[in-house]
Amino acid sequence: MKPLIVGNWKMNPKNQKEAKALFDKVKKGIKQIKNTEVVLCPPFLYLNLLKGISLGAQNVYFEEKGAFTGEVSAVMLKDLGVEYVIIGHSERRKYFKETDEVINKKIKKALAAGLKVIFCVGETAEEKDAGKKINILESQLKEGLKGVSKEEVKKMVVAYEPVWSIGTGNNCSVNETMSSVLYIRKIVAGIYNRQTADNLRILYGGSVKSENSGAYIKETGVGGLLVGGASLNAEEFIKIIKSAG
Repeated sequence: MKPLIVGNWKMNPKNQKEAKALFDKVKKGIKQIKNTEVVLCPPFLYLNLLKGISLGAQNVYFEEKGAFTGEVSAVMLKDLGVEYVIIGHSERRKYFKETDEVINKKIKKALAAGLKVIFCVGETAEEKDAGKKINILESQLKEGLKGVSKEEVKKMVVAYEPVWSIGTGNNCSVNETMSSVLYIRKIVAGIYNRQTADNLRILYGGSVKSENSGAYIKETGVGGLLVGGASLNAEEFIKIIKSAG
């Protein structure tokens, strides 16, 4: 399976011109790269402008249509040609108070619409310091995957993003990431079976940059990376993509 590198632009850049310029630079820079899957996740407004690289959305709502002002449905994203959607990102959990129950509903609705889900899990600094990391990962995975079948999990990617490392420059060590990946596989094996767990693609996200990206791919057992801030710099992001191959 090819490594998967996902660029999450978050609420950036500030206008269409900059978004198109960034996208075009990345597209040109990875033209010859065949052994790595690349997905870009821009803000909703830019999705219809960008063609030539697989696209993901940063969020989705759990209803198909209706009086839900400001929300975007999975079927709308699918209609735009979006392939992936990020669900359960720590910023959605923190700032928008998304619960495991809400995340589970979003996952099921996205899968039903034919989208591939990037399901984010990870512990905060407080949870880590209190020795609760494994409990948090287990709770997030069990609640998020409730009612999701083994066949549906094949269309999912789990992104391990230790919240304490996101945007801080304090990336998770290779050894700790490796142990977290093993925990995630063990939890998923308990929910489904060992084969499902072994086949699950797991990404790492949290202060990823070109200096450390290769080590994560080669040494931790992850199948790719969820890249935040570094994906807004085309040259840096291309270096990360190349390091994965």
